[in-house]
Amino acid sequence: MQLHVEPWPCGRLPVRKLVGTTAACCVLVPLFEMRMSRTAAHCIFCDLIQGAAEVSVCYEDSDAIAFMDIQPVNRGHVLVVPRDHYESLCDVPPKIAMHLFDVSMRLAPIIRDVSGCRDMNLVVNSGEAAGQNVFHYHVHLIPRREDDGFDIPLPFPGSQMPDRTFLDAMAARIIAALRDPARRLGTLAAAS
Repeated sequence: MQLHVEPWPCGRLPVRKLVGTTAACCVLVPLFEMRMSRTAAHCIFCDLIQGAAEVSVCYEDSDAIAFMDIQPVNRGHVLVVPRDHYESLCDVPPKIAMHLFDVSMRLAPIIRDVSGCRDMNLVVNSGEAAGQNVFHYHVHLIPRREDDGFDIPLPFPGSQMPDRTFLDAMAARIIAALRDPARRLGTLAAAS
């Protein structure tokens, strides 16, 4: 394998890029600039994107960056992060959310192969009650091993099957909200 450095053609991305691949290579790439859609008081991910610390990048483009989690569940645990700052799932424009999912789907089989894990969790914690502790939206790609000690127990052991009428009523409320033109206009206006 050959590895060489080339200038990056786009001014928003790193000054240099590494060309070439190997499963045995872990490359630290400093990042220098970022765009923000709104101001974040202090965000560790924004700091990383700006180059304030080392980050082990495994994917990047003009809208997204993926890097190794420094507190991994298992080897190969990757975070897929938008370059712009969005606090939670509700803040991310649909186009960016779809792009992050596309990046995740492209990385997943590679991470499975490189990590040697057959199974994987794709996790988004959106909001404090959901376990989000870095308030810059991100997607976890977590390779899984038998008995690795990490668990997202679903179905939830404390849950009981609700009455069908309750499930039907909740489904009807969701359908009505999806069809509500005022709600759609508000969502479109917020996404612009």
